[in-house]
Amino acid sequence: MGDGLLPSVAALPKGSGVIFRHYSLGEVERRVLFQAVRKIAQRRRLVLLLAGSAKLARAWKADGTHGRGRGWGVQSAPIHSRRERREAEQNGAHILFVSPLFTTRSHVRKVGLGRVRFGLLIAGARRPVIALGGMNQRRARSLAVLGVHGWAGIDALTARPKVRI
Repeated sequence: MGDGLLPSVAALPKGSGVIFRHYSLGEVERRVLFQAVRKIAQRRRLVLLLAGSAKLARAWKADGTHGRGRGWGVQSAPIHSRRERREAEQNGAHILFVSPLFTTRSHVRKVGLGRVRFGLLIAGARRPVIALGGMNQRRARSLAVLGVHGWAGIDALTARPKVRI
């Protein structure tokens, strides 16, 4: 997200969440940026999850973890298949990020699931589902009939940082 990260985080509605990845940064630079995001998240009452180990999430004072396997605090998991969904639910994930729903710049080599395959994948899910991949407000509204809890995005938030979710 580059320079759009902090303004986008600051524009999120209270109660939203942020998954902090930023693996490409060096350890010190990553932690400094995380702390800047954390400061905004605390002020805006956002949930801040750190992609990585539970140990690191606790040390950095994240609200929880994002990833596969058992995490810590609020746990979210990336889901691309029924097997991954079952594993995430068994491992105690609180939130399931199912992707990519549509074609997206962040996963250029992956074909989007589309609405039908997405619906089949989330049918019977025991945790709230967040739609990810090529999402925007219009597409999110069209998923209400599937019982989707929410949506996440990158481009949809950085193009217009004042977007309402």
